Amino acid sequence: MITINSQRFISNLRRMANLSPMLAGLSFGLLQGTMIASAQYNQVPNKLPSSSSPAPASAPAPTSPTETVRAEIAKPLQAIQALMTEKKYNEALAKVREAELVPNKTPYEMFIIDQMRGAAAAGAGDTALAVQSFESVLATGRLKPEASLPIIEAVTGTYFRSKNYPSAVIWARRFIAAGGTNAQMRLLLQQSLYLSGEYAEAAKEITADIKATEAAGKTPSEDILKLLASCALKQKDDVEYVVALEKLVIYYPKKEYWADYIYRVESKPAFADRLSLNLYRLKLQLDLIEEAADYMRMALLATQAGFPIETKQVLEQGFARGVLGTGNDAAAQKKLKESATKEVADDAKNSAKLEAEALAAKDGTALVGVGFNYVLSGQIEARDKGIALMEQGIKKGGLKRPEEAALRLGMAYALAGQKQKALDTLTAVQGPDGITEVAMLWRIYAGQVKK
Repeated sequence: MITINSQRFISNLRRMANLSPMLAGLSFGLLQGTMIASAQYNQVPNKLPSSSSPAPASAPAPTSPTETVRAEIAKPLQAIQALMTEKKYNEALAKVREAELVPNKTPYEMFIIDQMRGAAAAGAGDTALAVQSFESVLATGRLKPEASLPIIEAVTGTYFRSKNYPSAVIWARRFIAAGGTNAQMRLLLQQSLYLSGEYAEAAKEITADIKATEAAGKTPSEDILKLLASCALKQKDDVEYVVALEKLVIYYPKKEYWADYIYRVESKPAFADRLSLNLYRLKLQLDLIEEAADYMRMALLATQAGFPIETKQVLEQGFARGVLGTGNDAAAQKKLKESATKEVADDAKNSAKLEAEALAAKDGTALVGVGFNYVLSGQIEARDKGIALMEQGIKKGGLKRPEEAALRLGMAYALAGQKQKALDTLTAVQGPDGITEVAMLWRIYAGQVKK
């Protein structure tokens, strides 16, 4: 099962969203031009408006050409600028209150005061007051869209940092609707939805981003794929969980993802036990077999399937790693290994006879089996010969389960490093009882194997 280090992941997002300094910085820089926006969005003059002059041309447009800021407002505004320079935010906030006491304020003056209050409150660490003030600024509609974006971004981050995730969702969506393209804000939106318990909506947003990333020929991040998997788990949606898990296996083929994915396939109610050996073969290639019970089960399945060479290889690995040959079952394990070794030797002596019999058979079943046994030997010449025999057997026909023969051939191609043939063959394998899923697992492996 996928687990997300949520503390680390959320911590990273919170660092990204820790935007109170950004709010203060933006606000102070823009107070100098009576406008909240960063230099990258707007160039504003440094001169403050006075009682005798209209607002600067680059400031938010007054509703009429004659709108001005009176001296009673301009004076504390200038004082705030000096205090903000010295980072005396609480004193600056007190000066804002002086401006608020001026009677009969015009809408434009109130707009300027809201900016001052927001800047001072952000610097003083009063995020609630800062956000409230900036919301008022944005509500006036005086700012151009490009000037609004940094404020919306900062407000979103402030809500996220204070764990007000529903509000963070609203503001993140507002940022995107206003034309914002910061990818971090997309991530913040998705995480806010997740932390709000809106798992389906979070998954929808994540899936859209993953598709866009893939369409651009890029790789989705591991964290975002894990977040998608977690959304599915929260909704108890096994189908969507496997979708996310498949992408994790494709892009980040870690052992824990592979183990979980294989487990999900073999634990399905309709999965046929006769296909289990094919999953063990994949586990062996991925180095996922660690317990004595798994080594022994694979060895017994290989014996029952008539592949003593595979039995011998599996047991030898278990003994070499010290997993087998110890404890109460050591004697039985050693006996099975000796039996497999003897049978492999006997098959080697009779290989020509077995091959001739397979070639003479009416159907291709024996040819597929003999060929696969050659492939399992791991020797290059024997492997190539085995693949040719398997191809001949499938072409001969008369197979009881042709889809399983095709699966084995695809596996043989993968083991031989013939990637494209493996992908083509395994893609075509379809059928009930879990064989389609087994073929899919081997197809992913074939696309990753380097030989």
